[in-house]
Amino acid sequence: MLNSLPLFVGLRYVRARSHKFFVSFITWVSLLCVCLGVWALIVILSVMNGLEGELRERLLALSAHARIYVPPGSTAAPDWQALADRVRAAPNVTGVSPFIEIEALAMRKPDMLPVRLRGIDPTHEQEVENLAAAVVEGKLKDLEPGSERIIVGRSFAQMLGLGLGDTVTILVPTTDADGVPQPKLREFRVAGELAAEMQDSDALLIASLDDVRALLPQPDARMSLHVNFREPLGAPEYAAQLAKLLPAGVEIRNWTFDHASYFRAIRIEKTMVAIILMLIVAVAAFYLVAMLAMVVTDKRTDIAILRTLGASPRRVMAIFLIQGSVIASVGVALGVILGTWTGFYAGDVAAFIERVFHFEFFDSTVYVVTRLPSEVRLYQVAWIAGIAMFITVLATIYPALRAARIPPADALRYE
Repeated sequence: MLNSLPLFVGLRYVRARSHKFFVSFITWVSLLCVCLGVWALIVILSVMNGLEGELRERLLALSAHARIYVPPGSTAAPDWQALADRVRAAPNVTGVSPFIEIEALAMRKPDMLPVRLRGIDPTHEQEVENLAAAVVEGKLKDLEPGSERIIVGRSFAQMLGLGLGDTVTILVPTTDADGVPQPKLREFRVAGELAAEMQDSDALLIASLDDVRALLPQPDARMSLHVNFREPLGAPEYAAQLAKLLPAGVEIRNWTFDHASYFRAIRIEKTMVAIILMLIVAVAAFYLVAMLAMVVTDKRTDIAILRTLGASPRRVMAIFLIQGSVIASVGVALGVILGTWTGFYAGDVAAFIERVFHFEFFDSTVYVVTRLPSEVRLYQVAWIAGIAMFITVLATIYPALRAARIPPADALRYE
């Protein structure tokens, strides 16, 4: 019985209906704040995870997992066909496709716009990219060598007033062997439109690889390979392994390097949001301290009687630690349950709120993402619950120490 005394008394204090309304009110407020903080943190981080995944999918829609290229200034001249076959046979590689991408100017009187002209091999392009899914008019197989056909972004076509079958002139700035500028002009016919829903796709023009090579004086120096791996998130590791197979002067760069700024910004935002929302749990901890301090004052006589019956200061301290821990555990558990449920069904909950209140979280005229994505990661839920429990349990130490230091004689002197 003596061993279970702190647990018995601590749980009794939690269940007891105090005659002091304010103490009971503070108890419920602290429990509610813990629940609210954990719930909000899980939901918001889940939504940010969903937005990060949505961004990753859209970035990879028009780019491969890695790019093998010859850096500027290098004199390497690899056999690209042999290199593509070697890379395709490497472990964890699911696709390889050659391409050339250059800066150019698109002209259609009276307008002129800067663009990125990419030459692809339609027979291998489906191994590495989702361009076929992004083409809403026309087909990639229409880009036959020598056909001088081109696929343009939908917004780009609207800016120049282009439609299927219309022509657009491409100016490519090049130089001869002596460095004298010799720009080349080529007229292409629009064979399709892209709608990848990414701002970068507006200035992207797709043509046959051979047609783009014909515009360059040294096309092999501008050649590159797109590579896809088994898992996009494993690209840094797989690219490092693949780099050992490449000849001297040839480099590989994975997609996380090219888009590092996007995901670095998301990580910073998630960290700041987590810190700010943890302040709600910190506020709950202050409420918990105040509540336990008032309980200690109210139970001075009970504490003194327990001390005179032989309870050690450590046991008295354990009583109030258990009381505060139970309240914190209930708040954290409720927050985890509500937060996880809301995180899994955030899209449905957002759609319901939009229907009831007649507004949109993401205005379709402004944002590319029109639904609320969400991705609950269990390890995040675990550390959120752990940190919340640590903060709230830490807050119970001071009132518990104060209770353990109450002298029995002083508490019973006027009883």
